[in-house]
Amino acid sequence: MRSAAQLIRRKGVSGTGMREIVNQADAPRGSLQHFFPGGKEELVSDALLWMGDVAARRIRRCLSELESRTPSALLASIVDTWRRDLSSEHFSAGCPLVAAAADTAATSRQLRQVLRRAFDGWLDPLSQSLVDLGVSPERSDNLAIVVIAALEGAIILARIRRVVTPFDALVLELGPLLDAAAPSCGPRKMIVGSEENVILRGRDT
Repeated sequence: MRSAAQLIRRKGVSGTGMREIVNQADAPRGSLQHFFPGGKEELVSDALLWMGDVAARRIRRCLSELESRTPSALLASIVDTWRRDLSSEHFSAGCPLVAAAADTAATSRQLRQVLRRAFDGWLDPLSQSLVDLGVSPERSDNLAIVVIAALEGAIILARIRRVVTPFDALVLELGPLLDAAAPSCGPRKMIVGSEENVILRGRDT
């Protein structure tokens, strides 16, 4: 599953072949047919659902490790995991869900449904985490969608530009909006670092 997801992150669904997945996983050739009798579409489906679970676990881990219990701090922590991933991989890989959506959303009903489940599995814990940090349940679902949409856009721009500054912009501009949706969060100083700059924002800057 991990090998398939990693290849989809780099090459999309159409660019990823079954033989390549076997080689990447260092598995016997007959193993995929045994475990995935539905072929490539079944394997891709399972890989995407697995990646949705990974994204959900990241949300929960980021929430549990927060020092500052604010929505903007949660956003910064989530974004930082993707910043580290792309930097360490030299911008060679993005999000497999977006890669698969670009490849298959218009042509495969099954994969479109799988992608919806995977994204919902990512959105639901994010929405609940925002509620835990003071955002009203009436707004948390919409704000979770905004966060994921903005994050996916930042991942794409970072890969194209080969810099992490889109992540910095996301945290700086979206963080205050999230905090404003949580009544207990007042104005605060935000520090966002990147390979190119360090920017400070807040009333006292």
